[in-house]
Amino acid sequence: MAEKKLVEEITSMDVDFTQWYTDVVKKAELMDYSSIKGCMIFKPNGYAIWENIQRLLDARFKATGVENVYLPLFIPESLLQKEKDHVEGFAPEAAWVTHGGNEELVERLAVRPTSETLFCDLYHNIVQSYRDLPKVYNQWCSVVRWEKTTRPFLRSSEFLWQEGHTAHATAEEAEERTLQMLNVYADFCEQDLAIPMIKGRKTDKEKFAGAEATYTIEALMHDGKALQSGTSHNFGDGFAHAYDITYTDKDNRLSYVHQTSWGVSTRLIGALIMVHGDDSGLVLPPHVAPVQVMIVPIRQDADGVADAAGGVKDALIKAGLRANVDLSDKRPGWKFAEAEMRGIPLRIEIGPKDVESGQCVLVRRDTREKVTVAIADAPQKAAELLETIQQDMLERAKKHLESHIYDAHTYEEFTDAVENKPGFIRAMWCGEEACELKIKEDTTATSRCMPFEQERIADTCVCCGKPAKKLVYWGKAY
Repeated sequence: MAEKKLVEEITSMDVDFTQWYTDVVKKAELMDYSSIKGCMIFKPNGYAIWENIQRLLDARFKATGVENVYLPLFIPESLLQKEKDHVEGFAPEAAWVTHGGNEELVERLAVRPTSETLFCDLYHNIVQSYRDLPKVYNQWCSVVRWEKTTRPFLRSSEFLWQEGHTAHATAEEAEERTLQMLNVYADFCEQDLAIPMIKGRKTDKEKFAGAEATYTIEALMHDGKALQSGTSHNFGDGFAHAYDITYTDKDNRLSYVHQTSWGVSTRLIGALIMVHGDDSGLVLPPHVAPVQVMIVPIRQDADGVADAAGGVKDALIKAGLRANVDLSDKRPGWKFAEAEMRGIPLRIEIGPKDVESGQCVLVRRDTREKVTVAIADAPQKAAELLETIQQDMLERAKKHLESHIYDAHTYEEFTDAVENKPGFIRAMWCGEEACELKIKEDTTATSRCMPFEQERIADTCVCCGKPAKKLVYWGKAY
């Protein structure tokens, strides 16, 4: 009964997806609520996923020439005020420090909501000549945005992320870096998180405050809602003018730098949960799973069982896999349910009869398929299965995405799709913000992106009927 109860505590995703999500993050012990409203505690299971994301992404960054730095947590108000659009975009969410100890500060300090202004101040001081460029910096840190509505991993008042900030000599270099980092994100999400992405440009209404252009990767969750999963911004020379970041070029002329900024955050963990999870809990892609293989001894007190399980673990670790043995005093059925809840990609069962015959049973988390192999072959078979699971999870996610993209040619088709067909809706747009606002007001759907691969599926805007300029992906979003 105990193992059944563990799974029953998760609300079915088809009954109440929001409650299912909350149940999973709590029952899988990814996080806990803190005493500070809107802030969350990362528990070991959750933080370990972020560590793997960080490790894999950081390697990808460095392969493109990125260097890591760390800048202060606090931003003087005067520094924030220099770029008008930027400060207006973040003012409603800023948290302010007004006192140091018992002394009132001469100037308020914003707790970092994002670090453009600090990087601009740095670049103003360290960039003088074309020889100083490019600067391709990134920092792993937390930021604070005082959110009114929060949800674990997806939106919290403090969250973990990375923010890249670069400075270049030319507009062409900046645009190249902006798109390069977007593609790094998309490749990482597909290859390591097993989540396919829609790539494109944000409309002017949805772009980052102070940017010339914002590019985005958009994922589709199990419930048909979109999740903005990463963004890359081309700032042009707007920030450089505001913060006086100039350099002497090869012809001894004074020029302004061109800048970019790009980031992903712990909301990627939310994406993992909502794309791959099921009614038994998490289903983690092997590349980012903290434990890839859990060995469950059956009748572990029987002769040789615990030793055999330990030997399998050692062999798996030697083969480069992340493995563990559950030697707790819980019943095997409970251990199976717990491993499933945590999303561990592969389970190995080994009991007295298995020890006698020199074999063990491998069980996939994603499909629950079982295969019996010789104990000596377990490391090689486990490694093969993990890569199969990784690819199969991506293929399933791709099929889900492709089967939830709909075309709308009229406003009636559009509103019907929003109401009755959860997913992305492709529709033509005239380019006017008024139509974006009307669509959002009428349907709560927003423009997700203008895809790089533009098609003309109609001649007129889906909303107003004027000549169409762009194909846009629309959808309800987190």
